[in-house]
Amino acid sequence: MERTGCSTDALDQAKWHTPAGVISVTGQKFMNWTKRAGGGGAIDLVIQLRRCDFKTAVFWLSANFPDYPIPAPETTACVPKQALALPKRDDTRVPQIKNYLRQQRCIPAELIDFLIHCGKLYADDRANAVFLLLGKEKTVVGAELRGTSHSRWYGLAPGSRKDLGCFSVVAAGATKVVLCESAIDAISYFALQPNCTALSTAGVNPNPGWLSILIEKGFDIYCGFDSDDTGDSLADRMIRRYPTVKRLRPPNKDWNKVLQSKSALH
Repeated sequence: MERTGCSTDALDQAKWHTPAGVISVTGQKFMNWTKRAGGGGAIDLVIQLRRCDFKTAVFWLSANFPDYPIPAPETTACVPKQALALPKRDDTRVPQIKNYLRQQRCIPAELIDFLIHCGKLYADDRANAVFLLLGKEKTVVGAELRGTSHSRWYGLAPGSRKDLGCFSVVAAGATKVVLCESAIDAISYFALQPNCTALSTAGVNPNPGWLSILIEKGFDIYCGFDSDDTGDSLADRMIRRYPTVKRLRPPNKDWNKVLQSKSALH
């Protein structure tokens, strides 16, 4: 709980104030009173606190608690695959996601319009921004979801296969490829340095299923994971596995923070 920036309640030491709500922890069990949902175990807790998937949670725990016996994701039993269920598109919500991305995230309006026009971004009926993951022959294999209302949250559409594809912003003829932790970070990097291809790994992942294909094709690949312990640790793990990959560390927490800082100067 401390590693994810949570703070204990002044009156109840078992209760924590977290980005995911008020959570009580008792032994292996926990209860999120804000969401009225419980769970058990460290992996389940990290998934809820960091709003990430199972594999990313295991990597995070392994990086932050190296002395504890956490199974490597490569050897963990696979979760049964489920059919992809994309959120329902609602064009009446487009102004809300555009306002969020422009005003809160400082992403240029013309870049937002371009992504909507080319079909990589849309709004769902809950005003979430939906960033599509594309695989071979531009087949939709999943989606990153970002809440734009009063509830700021991040997740993946049920059944997403981020091992088969990713969200990308592509400059024609670019040989430089930058890997980012989320679609918003990929868009932000592209806004800062448009002569590249920016990809999202949809969570900090040192070995995306499609990375080896890019390496075989001879792209100049950079790992642009966040400037924090987890980003640094898993970037190092990626580079050990693929020595041709180079580290590109954001000068701020992440690439969207860099973009926001630059926008504030103007």
